[in-house]
Amino acid sequence: MKKNLIIIAGPTAVGKTALSIELAKFYNCPIISADSRQFYKEMSIGTAKPTKEEMQDVPHYFIDNISIHDTYNVGQFEREAIECIDTLFKEHEQLILVGGSGLYINAILNGVDEFEEIPSHIREQLIKDYEEKGLTYLQEELKQKDEVYYNQVDLNNPQRIMRALEVCIHTQKPYSSFRTKEKKQRSFDTINILINTDREVLYNRINKRVDMMMQNGLLEEVKSLYPHKHLNALNTVGYKELFDFIENKCSLEEAVNLIKQNSRRYAKRQLTWFNHQGDFETFEPTDLEKLKAYLDIVTQFS
Repeated sequence: MKKNLIIIAGPTAVGKTALSIELAKFYNCPIISADSRQFYKEMSIGTAKPTKEEMQDVPHYFIDNISIHDTYNVGQFEREAIECIDTLFKEHEQLILVGGSGLYINAILNGVDEFEEIPSHIREQLIKDYEEKGLTYLQEELKQKDEVYYNQVDLNNPQRIMRALEVCIHTQKPYSSFRTKEKKQRSFDTINILINTDREVLYNRINKRVDMMMQNGLLEEVKSLYPHKHLNALNTVGYKELFDFIENKCSLEEAVNLIKQNSRRYAKRQLTWFNHQGDFETFEPTDLEKLKAYLDIVTQFS
């Protein structure tokens, strides 16, 4: 019989962390994080990591596992996470994977296509181009080199665009030509759960969490990271807006409002991605008992 990896996905601030911890206590199993921002040990307040107490109650993997100075991609995550999952399944019947990063969850569900190792100078030049010439320049470069992927990718995501461009530049072939979309076979079954709630409730949760982050010292955290603002890991909601405040490009109130607005937009993009997958069962963040009953039925037939 295959073991079960329970995937708890959903938009930012919906309540995945609290629900997954209660579920992990019920199954007496650890949690694997698939939140690409929580990987970085220097970023804590702005990424809403579980508290130290929560991580003492339930072991978590892939939180604080790399530095903002490290080069890390979804392919590395897939390899390391699958190895970790296979090891943990030797002692557990169920494991829980939690996150809102669709790309990283998809890597566990379906795998990612293999690419050659890209020389670091190519990525460094693309980062320099992005900083000096802006996102529009990268978008136009991608359109010229791979119009197929240009029409598929989120054009507001510089990381995805740079990843495609570095493959195009290194191989002299379109990035889309390497994307086989062949699902990889796993040694375990997955049970896909989407945690969601009413949009107004979700947006209120996002706004309140941003206020709480500010109260907990987000601005001080961002100030400590300001010397490294050029790093790709820090080009993310909650940090880039406060970098603008530090550089006197906006007021603190404007920066906080932008964090809330951009977080709401991010949540909308997350939900669009998960809704397009078509194989997630949806539960409210307060549906712990209902979810446990559902999982009890599903795991009996796996």
